[in-house]
Amino acid sequence: MGTPPSRDDAARSAWQAMRTIVLELNDRRGEVSARLGMSFIRLKALGKLDRAPMTMRELAALLAVDAPYTTVVVDDLESRGLVERRPDPHDRRRKIVAITAAGRRLARRAGRILDEPPATLSALPAQDIAHLDRIMGVLLGNGGPDATAEPSADPH
Repeated sequence: MGTPPSRDDAARSAWQAMRTIVLELNDRRGEVSARLGMSFIRLKALGKLDRAPMTMRELAALLAVDAPYTTVVVDDLESRGLVERRPDPHDRRRKIVAITAAGRRLARRAGRILDEPPATLSALPAQDIAHLDRIMGVLLGNGGPDATAEPSADPH
């Protein structure tokens, strides 16, 4: 019998599996871009702006791109009628980028495509999906005080 993997080895293995599942086996970025006719970074910008209007600097930071590229992205989105620049009410020298109704519809359509679980996940037994959902909630900080407790077999 072999020795069980250490906690660090198991965590590393789980992390590698999550990355592979999301970024390699089920990467929807190309699919959503092809279906909606624009680059993923533009769709990502719309998703960020759907949460709240923001400055170009804030948007660049969230997208992890430089200011000149953010300008290119916003210029393109603006030319498509998906965002608009507005004066910042607190500093007239700055502009706020805000999503339009058309941009909001497109961002939400992209979100629905990206949120569709892969068939391999949907095919898991319901209890496994519930365990995975609980664990992901804990990792995302959404779990309550008993989030690490095992779910009961009988909810009643």
